[in-house]
Amino acid sequence: MKADVLRGHLDPMILAVVEHDPLHGYAIMEALLERSGGALDLPTGTLYPALRRLERAGYLASEWQTVGGRKRRTYQLTSAGQKMLASGKEEWLSFRTVVEGVLRPNEA
Repeated sequence: MKADVLRGHLDPMILAVVEHDPLHGYAIMEALLERSGGALDLPTGTLYPALRRLERAGYLASEWQTVGGRKRRTYQLTSAGQKMLASGKEEWLSFRTVVEGVLRPNEA
């Protein structure tokens, strides 16, 4: 998938994968890949800066945990992140409706 398509949508997708369970970065990449049917194969150079940005903004909190015998930083949604995710879902639904109305006007 082209990076331009993801612009503006990556943050809510990251928040969605950690919505219910804290995950470490590699597990977040795997979850995005799995949930997208293989379309979101993000490089670490895209994911980790996004995780840091979301943490600085207060949408994610992180802590070091031992996972599979290795120390890893795990990320979980904050209450601000839950609000941001809800807003992102609403924005996506509105955007999807607009795009579908333009691209498939006779199918509505």
